[in-house]
Amino acid sequence: MFRFLKIPTGQWFMDLASEINRLRDDTPTCHDLTHFNNAGFSLSPSKVVESVIEHLLLEQEAGGYEAAELAASKIDNFYLALSRMLNCQPAEIAFIENATRAWDMAFYAIPFQKGDQVITGQAEYASNYLAMLHVQKRLEIDIIVIPNDESGTICLERLQQNISEKCRLIALTHIASQVGTVQPAEEVGKIARQHGIIYLLDACQSAGQVPLDVQKLRCDLLTGTGRKYLRGPRGTGFMYASAEILERLEPPFIDIHSAHWIDENQYRFRDDAKRFENWECNVAGKIGLGVAAGYACELGLENINMRIRQLARQLIVKLTEIPEVSVHERLDNLSGIVTFSKADEDAPSLQRRLRAAAINTSVSKKGNALLDTTRRGVSDVNRASLHYYNTEAEIDCLVAEIVRGQAAK
Repeated sequence: MFRFLKIPTGQWFMDLASEINRLRDDTPTCHDLTHFNNAGFSLSPSKVVESVIEHLLLEQEAGGYEAAELAASKIDNFYLALSRMLNCQPAEIAFIENATRAWDMAFYAIPFQKGDQVITGQAEYASNYLAMLHVQKRLEIDIIVIPNDESGTICLERLQQNISEKCRLIALTHIASQVGTVQPAEEVGKIARQHGIIYLLDACQSAGQVPLDVQKLRCDLLTGTGRKYLRGPRGTGFMYASAEILERLEPPFIDIHSAHWIDENQYRFRDDAKRFENWECNVAGKIGLGVAAGYACELGLENINMRIRQLARQLIVKLTEIPEVSVHERLDNLSGIVTFSKADEDAPSLQRRLRAAAINTSVSKKGNALLDTTRRGVSDVNRASLHYYNTEAEIDCLVAEIVRGQAAK
């Protein structure tokens, strides 16, 4: 556990330098690579990588089933760590292979009927919206898209106005991939609870960088991934399903792990969130994700969020000083995702040039968020996504490289 956990929040930055160095030493690649692609895949701490390798070696030595029995407490730790992070019960947590599949399992479990309404926001991610269109085609549900207000967040007034007796679900993406604004998830939860509507929160980009208390958020379902800000292994994800809503949901597919075969013609679902799991899974990844979630909890999500927001603010300020660069975030509602466009260089070209300088960034494609990019009139954009182990010096290197490219022209 790190020393700054004992420091009051307001004093955290005063004693931060030595702790950031320690965190970077626990992430050896930091010394050779400037990694600003944490919204795609964060660099894992050594203990996460070691926990995965350790179990893979155990599987090799003892056999897969036997290794799982020997590692039972480490597997259980996944449920304990995720429930601690989300402030819920371990029985309300399921391990899913990725965030998209977790979201799908939640969405397709809702018993939609013809004429039901689904409300979402303009920042919705492509995979989620495609699932909505898929169900719309089969069951003739109605999809209502709530636009953002002038602050760049979902318009709560329009949300209230569009709720009707037919509304079955409110689905919100907490932080989008294509713009780093944090949506008012708690306020949306209050509205959903007020009207008795199922609330599904996509925390793919917020898990690991924003405190997530499902009691305060009032969400019925929450999904996320391990590979992004949680710094867990790739091919891991999770779902929170409130105990109060479980009996209203039927997983889209089941097996001998998620349901019990009672007799020849009958079965019964598990009575916990594991009804959304399946028998075969990446056990090593599951153990690693539990370690990653515990790592984040030890650091403190409030501390993590404060550090990330400070770095994002510094990057935005420096980018806005470059005449050719347009930043798409404002200085309020910040997350670690900063998107920008360069007038004289397309997004893929700039990404390749930065990578050649050992600076990892990514490109958010217009087609991955058509509802939002079309309304905002933006195309593919560059994305720098920061984590707490990044430094002010790395930000300076990124900005200098962007400017250097302009000077070379």
